[in-house]
Amino acid sequence: MPASSHHNPFAGWLRRHAVPLTHLDSAAPLDDLEPLRDIVGNARVVAIGENSHFITEFSLMRRRILRFLVERCGFTVLAFEYGFSEGFPLDAWAQGEGTDHDLSAHLAMAIPVGVDEPLRWIRRHNATAAVPVRFAGIDIPAAGGSLLPALAPVADYLRQVDPEALPAVQTAMRIAGSFAGASAAAAAPAWTRLTSAEQDALSAILMRLLIRFRAVEPLYVSRSDQRGYDIALRRLEGACQGDYTFRAMADLYAGSGLTADASARDAYMAGSVLWHLERLGPGTRIVLAAHNAHIQKTPISFDGHLTGLPMGQHLHNSLGDDYVALALTSITGYTADMRPDENARFGFAVDNTALEPPEPGSVEAAFADAGLGLSIADLRRAGHEIPGPDRIRIQSAYVHTPVLDAFDGILNTPASTVADDIQM
Repeated sequence: MPASSHHNPFAGWLRRHAVPLTHLDSAAPLDDLEPLRDIVGNARVVAIGENSHFITEFSLMRRRILRFLVERCGFTVLAFEYGFSEGFPLDAWAQGEGTDHDLSAHLAMAIPVGVDEPLRWIRRHNATAAVPVRFAGIDIPAAGGSLLPALAPVADYLRQVDPEALPAVQTAMRIAGSFAGASAAAAAPAWTRLTSAEQDALSAILMRLLIRFRAVEPLYVSRSDQRGYDIALRRLEGACQGDYTFRAMADLYAGSGLTADASARDAYMAGSVLWHLERLGPGTRIVLAAHNAHIQKTPISFDGHLTGLPMGQHLHNSLGDDYVALALTSITGYTADMRPDENARFGFAVDNTALEPPEPGSVEAAFADAGLGLSIADLRRAGHEIPGPDRIRIQSAYVHTPVLDAFDGILNTPASTVADDIQM
């Protein structure tokens, strides 16, 4: 049985300070979200998390929060846990390019993590908005599944500015194409079946290309322009960090991984957020949608072992109070556990898993003990006078972390359900 708030001081704090929300529907009025204004303040980047992908309630709440931050707080960009390179066609579509039906083709190969409905809202909003909302991808290509979405446009760029370097990137694309998948779960096992000579050749070619890109920047810019160069360089950096991630994951599964070695992806995502923040002009304010485990400001640990340094930690180090992390979690219901399955379309299957009652010490147990339903809490107001929770759900498990340090705010929904339209 959960402890009462008498035995759980943080539950008592939540009962006094958490604010109930009245709507889950993404199209509902926004007045109940006004407490968000105090949490957000003047931050330039506000991250909205979720403890699992593919959850209906989290998708609905994210869409409401996006509307609130755009319509009432003047935010100008939606950045998503989606490929940096692949994000540019989506931004063009959100600005009105093409037809409404083109989005399905753009997203045909992408894992359905909930980017489609926010994009459709942005396109409708931009049709009449004085200040259009931009879309920004931040991730390594294909969620770590393939280097080709980044390397193909790099090859197009080199064709224009440096034909001499084209054979190198074409060789890299040939190797990368031989094990490409729709996600890291699909590609990483296939990468291990390359010969070590092919693995090493791919890494060496990418690093030589990267060093050349940086060394001859004035030449490339003179043959194109600064923006074209900056985008191509960032794409190549994404391919390099994607390649590093294949090796890190293979070593991890083999039991020989270096501490926190899979952090290259999170470091790239953080760098991409800062890249967009710098280039989209003064006054840019970004709504950032990614998993709780990517947005948290504290390291990721499992069973006492440091496993990752998340994007949110990098952004907090770079931006300080200009970065705000808002976690989304649930007390009961179902979650989407991702199980590796090489025969599945994206390299993993989604198991509709019933949630156990919240563990003692978790933030979910505190919300349950406080008797709270759909509600939001500004964790920064808790200070350190009372002990905060030491864990938060990640799918059906828990990340052990000081929750008050990891997140600035938390939004709780009483129950979560797995989306019933996932085409996996």
